[in-house]
Amino acid sequence: MVIFQVNQLKFSYDETPVLKGISFDLDHGSILGVVGPNGSGKTTLIKCLNGLVKPDGGDLEFEGRDLANFSRREIARTIGYVPQAENQTFPYTVFDAVLTGRSARNRWKPSEGDLTAVARTLAEMGLDELALRDVRELSGGQLRKVLIARAFAQDPRVLSLDEPMASLDLCHQLEVLNTVQNWLTDDRAALITFHDLNLAAKYCDELLIMKEGEIFARGGPEVLTPETIEPVYGVEVEVNENHSTRWIEPKRPLTGNRG
Repeated sequence: MVIFQVNQLKFSYDETPVLKGISFDLDHGSILGVVGPNGSGKTTLIKCLNGLVKPDGGDLEFEGRDLANFSRREIARTIGYVPQAENQTFPYTVFDAVLTGRSARNRWKPSEGDLTAVARTLAEMGLDELALRDVRELSGGQLRKVLIARAFAQDPRVLSLDEPMASLDLCHQLEVLNTVQNWLTDDRAALITFHDLNLAAKYCDELLIMKEGEIFARGGPEVLTPETIEPVYGVEVEVNENHSTRWIEPKRPLTGNRG
């Protein structure tokens, strides 16, 4: 069953096309991974889904309702967003930074339910010991986890995470992705952009491979083959599979242009 539908989405910066008629569905209870090289349009796609930029054309629908008719508050209650990069300069504690994720669900001050939700999220993310730390004192990886926790605290129906693994070591990458999996229910879904194809193959139910603002290939992890990876990334690869595990080994750059 579809929770989010994208039809012929187009976007340009100035007169340069960045998204060229993107169409796909996001199903309830699933993780959709978006992969592709730098400049393929992944971040712009995420920004369109969150209402941060206005598409030039196409439709975005949440459970059949046009996202263009949502208020900013409704979008914030519906979609949890973690940007690729954020420079946090305000003197927030970790607790207060995560609490800002509840702002769309209260008016003037947080409720007891808001405080409980934040405390629970910090515990689930392993951040409770940092709750009173100034965010300006955090490492890049710690701040990344705080931003992800803020999105969880929103209690959204859809999580949209733009390169959430940036600045995280391998242990914390797996921890975050396992948390996303555990967060999923039949009433929720997640869309995540990845650079790491192996993590995408391990955690995603479906993948979009993007190239130059278009969907080059789409399908389950089995869509990751030399025939779909090499023309997009310009790298010779070997794809191995053992039972349900698929992993990609890069070999060498291909000569000539991609595609």
